Amino acid sequence: MDRPLKIVQLTPGAGNMYCGGCFRDNALVKALRQAGHDVIMIPLYLPLNLEDGDQSAQTPIFFSGINVYLEQKLPLFRKLPRWINRMLASPALLRQAGKAAAKTRPEDTGELMLSMLRGEAGNQARELEELIHWLKTQEKPDVICLSNVLLAGMARELKKQLQVPVVCTFQGEDGFLDALPPACRLDSWDLLRERALDIDLFIAPSGYYASLMSERLKLPQDRVHIIYNGIPLDGFAPASAPPRPLAYGYFARMCSEKGLETVVESFLILKQRNRLPGLRLRIGGSLSPADEPFLNALKGRLQRNGCLVATDICPNLSRAEKQDFYRSLSVMSVPVLGGEAFGLYVAEAMASGVPVVLPSVGSFPELVRMSGGGIIYNPPSANELADQVEALLQAEPRRLELGQKGRQAALTLFSMERMAQEVVETYRGIVKPRPEKEAAI
Repeated sequence: MDRPLKIVQLTPGAGNMYCGGCFRDNALVKALRQAGHDVIMIPLYLPLNLEDGDQSAQTPIFFSGINVYLEQKLPLFRKLPRWINRMLASPALLRQAGKAAAKTRPEDTGELMLSMLRGEAGNQARELEELIHWLKTQEKPDVICLSNVLLAGMARELKKQLQVPVVCTFQGEDGFLDALPPACRLDSWDLLRERALDIDLFIAPSGYYASLMSERLKLPQDRVHIIYNGIPLDGFAPASAPPRPLAYGYFARMCSEKGLETVVESFLILKQRNRLPGLRLRIGGSLSPADEPFLNALKGRLQRNGCLVATDICPNLSRAEKQDFYRSLSVMSVPVLGGEAFGLYVAEAMASGVPVVLPSVGSFPELVRMSGGGIIYNPPSANELADQVEALLQAEPRRLELGQKGRQAALTLFSMERMAQEVVETYRGIVKPRPEKEAAI
């Protein structure tokens, strides 16, 4: 019988914002622990904002967001006594800082991104030293996992000092990098290609994203492994009866990039046609201060067209509230403007027996093809989306059939237990054999 693995999971916190990556990593760590593995989950930058029990509780926050920012802006700060840095890593202070971080845009962080990718040669080198020093006080891990490729600057020194393999998961980082200012964008991709050489293995959440990042980072195929994301299925279940009135739903971050404006426009088209009496639009997902002006503009548009009264807006829901939200939907769409690496909301909708209507972009055709739980449309326009949603809402037997297929796929293809098992199998392929007991580093 294989021995349990000792794993270190490094995950950036999002402060006051909801973060799909944080949710995924936290649920994965929980599943790995339940399977008997020894996992330390270390939050970076800011505290984790989670919908389920925090698996990083009792673990210090490293790369404090306040320190990282000040070390970038003030050269003198990099030489101050370490006790000052540790004081500024207080979770209470970082929660306050998280309110400001919620308004940060990729275009404002170019130089900081480059510095972080430089790792031991960057302005935050002392933060990396602190992390490694702390890890050396713990029992030596078998593997270290970086939550996303933006952390690749840490890999070289982690491997050198700890002598363990480093794995990195992809989470849709191309969108963030491509939004950086032009000069920083090109330099970041170049530096990332260099630093990717320090990582033993990458895990992609879909075949689409494995191909995209392999090409952009110049990675050979044998260094990228596909493991579809999983979700904790407990609490997700179909509604006991088809929702009445019919409800057209959206669940993702309430921002332009996720296509919320397209959903609103398609809803206005459907209301103008008036072939679905009583149809409601239900908008759920994370809402940050930076996205409030965008949402307010959409609410104004709905109001001017007499449709705000038929719209429910449900931001920042708890896990139980989110599950109730899904059960209230007849159909769901998140028509992202760019390619989505996976989309946890797709798995959540399917787990709730809700069929999805998605554009032919990113991983969506792949997920719908393997699950049978929805419809892919093309071209990706509001009119085409309205046509597809209307046709599905008018055909209840077809809608229920797609919902049932999606539900079955979620139970098998998108479970967290399946993901955890595949992650362990992948880690074992690169972990070096060692005695059952080994002293601390």
